Amino acid sequence: MQLVINTYGSYLQKNGDCFKIKKDDQVFEVSVKKVSGIMITTAAYITTDAIKLAMDNNIDIIFLDEFGDPFGRVWHSKLGSTTLIRRRQLEIANTPEGVNLALEWVTRKFDNQIDLLTRLRESRSQKSAEITAYIEKLRTSRSSLEQLVQQNTCSSGIDALRGSIMGIEGSGGRTYFEAINFIMPDRYKFEGRSRNPARDEFNALLNYTYGILYSKVEKACIIAGLDPYVGIIHTDHYNKKSLVFDLIENFRIWADETVIKLFAGRDVKQEHLDKLENGFTLNKEGKALLINAFNAFLDESIRYGGRNIKRGDIIQFECHKIANSLIV
Repeated sequence: MQLVINTYGSYLQKNGDCFKIKKDDQVFEVSVKKVSGIMITTAAYITTDAIKLAMDNNIDIIFLDEFGDPFGRVWHSKLGSTTLIRRRQLEIANTPEGVNLALEWVTRKFDNQIDLLTRLRESRSQKSAEITAYIEKLRTSRSSLEQLVQQNTCSSGIDALRGSIMGIEGSGGRTYFEAINFIMPDRYKFEGRSRNPARDEFNALLNYTYGILYSKVEKACIIAGLDPYVGIIHTDHYNKKSLVFDLIENFRIWADETVIKLFAGRDVKQEHLDKLENGFTLNKEGKALLINAFNAFLDESIRYGGRNIKRGDIIQFECHKIANSLIV
């Protein structure tokens, strides 16, 4: 389970082999064996004993800001795996091998978006024609990506293709979010993507869910021995976790589907958000609603590699697959 602390002034400490959370007269204890991660979304107290208990049991502690972006984490100082993986990462970053990986990720993103819209269309017969048109536009973008591969035959490095790839990806993204806006309830329609702060309620929830996802992808990279800062599509900049930005494209669809379901089910209420001068942010109740829904979605069992596993565990399997491919 993901232990979430979102009550201001909560106190996290160790009690034997358990984490104890206190707030005024309320006390909650949970065995360390049941905790996979600790997420702190507000001002709270934490003892060094609790931190050591988490580190000894390979549990990371993540701190999220008001918009859901991870601004820090406590993690043990050991490398996730051999440094050879990191060396190979650097070696392939601008080679045909790296281009193949990058194109695979972007293609999967398009496939995920097309699949989600196709499933959403099934329960929206009155909007079927319009949704179909959006799906066809996405398929056109995906075809453009395939043509780029064929024309280049992957003989160039990513530097020669980055602009074209990101242009196709950006065009597809605008089409995709136009489709999502089209199916949203009238009260919660939005004008494209907006970030911190979000200009509307939909983007406020989506940004927060993406923030949670960033932290999970980064953790999976570290465990697999991948360097989160050495990406392929996203360029290297100071303190930019380029590989996390690359890999998250494979999994953003999970955040999208969770948020869409919350709005479609009328679960999101105006009292779940606070109005800012230039946008919206989730409050304590809104964060609890979203985090519970997203964790439940990630905990669902689905087929992967011929067996049933939790959806959220796929991130780790995919990172290990990439790491292993670098050293075979």
